[in-house]
Amino acid sequence: MQPIPESELIINPDGSIYHLQLRPEQIADTIITVGDPDRVSDVSRCFDSVQHRVQHREFVTHTGYLNNKRITVISTGIGTDNVDIVLNELDALVNIDFATRTIKPVHTSLQIIRLGTSGSVDESLPVDSYVVSENAIGMDGLMNFYDMPNSIQETVYLEAFTNYMKAHFKEVKPYFASASPELLARFEPHFRVGTTLTATGFYAPQGRMLRAQKSFDNFIPLINAFRHKHYRITNLEMETAGIFGLGKMLGHHCIGVSAILANRIQGQFSKQPQKTVQKLIEQVLEIVTT
Repeated sequence: MQPIPESELIINPDGSIYHLQLRPEQIADTIITVGDPDRVSDVSRCFDSVQHRVQHREFVTHTGYLNNKRITVISTGIGTDNVDIVLNELDALVNIDFATRTIKPVHTSLQIIRLGTSGSVDESLPVDSYVVSENAIGMDGLMNFYDMPNSIQETVYLEAFTNYMKAHFKEVKPYFASASPELLARFEPHFRVGTTLTATGFYAPQGRMLRAQKSFDNFIPLINAFRHKHYRITNLEMETAGIFGLGKMLGHHCIGVSAILANRIQGQFSKQPQKTVQKLIEQVLEIVTT
C-alpha cells in the first residue's frame, strides 16, 4: 500500500493531526461534537475526570471519564466546512498509521453524537424541546464532493425532496444521509424523532433577512409544507447532514440530537437557552454512559 503523501495527510512535528492538533491516544471511541467551543467545557465539567485538554483555532477537545466510560467532546465550529475537517481528521486518528502513512488493516468505528442547537420548522415542535435526527438533508453541498452511496429508500426520499425544491429554485442539488440505526435505537425512546435540514448559512440560507435581500421569500413555509410518505422536515441547522454523510462513508456510527431554541413558524426564541442546552447535555451523557 502506497503511503499517503505529506500534502494530503498533514502531521505536525509533535505527531498530532494538522487542524485538530490531536494525537491518536488523546481521543476516545465515543465522541460528542458541539458547534460552540465554549460548550465543550459545559460537557466536560460533567465528567468524573479529564485526561486531555487541547485547543487549536475553533477546535477545542476534552477527553475524560464518566462512570468509567471514556468520552471525548470536541467543538466543530459552525458549518459543514468545519465538519469536513473534524470528521476526516478524527477518522485519520484511529484508522491511519501515522508512522507509515498507510491505512490500518483493522477498521475502528467511532460513535459520534452531535449535540447541537436548532430551529424548528414544525409547529408541533416548540422551543425548549428536543429532536433526534433520523435523517438529514444537506443543502450545503459538502457531500456532492464525495462519492457517497444511498440506499433505495434514501434515494427515493432524496428524489422526492429534490423534485419538490426544483419547482421553486433554479438550481438545487441536495444530498441525503441517515443516522446510525444502532444509535437511533438508543436515543429514539428519549426524544422526538425527525428529519433535519442542514443549511449552508444562518440567514438567507435559512430564510432569514436583516438588510441583505433574500432571493426567495417563502422558504420556511415551503420547507414546512414538504411531505414524503409519513416524513416531514422538523428542524434547520448547519452540521448534521455533513456528519451523517461523512460518518457513513468512513464507517462510523453517527447520531444528532438538537435543542430547539427557535420555532420559525411561530417566530419564537427560547427565554432560557442555556438551561435548555444544559439539560440536553445531561440527558445525552446519561444515555451514552448507560
